[in-house]
Amino acid sequence: MATTRNAHTVWNGTLMDGEGTVSLDSSNVGSYAVSWPSRAEEANGKTSPEELIAAAHSSCYSMALSHGLAGKGYTATRITTSAAVTFQPGEGITGIVLTVEAEIPELSEADFQAAAEDAKKNCPVSQALAGVKNITLDAKLV
Repeated sequence: MATTRNAHTVWNGTLMDGEGTVSLDSSNVGSYAVSWPSRAEEANGKTSPEELIAAAHSSCYSMALSHGLAGKGYTATRITTSAAVTFQPGEGITGIVLTVEAEIPELSEADFQAAAEDAKKNCPVSQALAGVKNITLDAKLV
């Protein structure tokens, strides 16, 4: 079954001096302030498209890794994934670093690394971000 999720942003003013609010409509979990300075400089209590991409990528990757492991008969006790999305004004998103630590009983390091790379390749958000030239992965089995 296909699903569609919705969000919207209301922006007021110019890029440099304006500000807006992004609302997560499907889940209705909140609305968040955005601005150019929060994107290109310090967050200062506001979010950015790149932070939202990082949230999407880290959650999707964790799900993909969990699913891939289950297909091989393993259940993770815990998977913790972070995504660091780098935005360079004038260039766009220049890199994403995925960092994952996982507790998976009885899984070898080699099999974990293979599953981690497979999840990076097959995560739908990774696939959607294929235009980002530098997506790296640091995976640790703990």
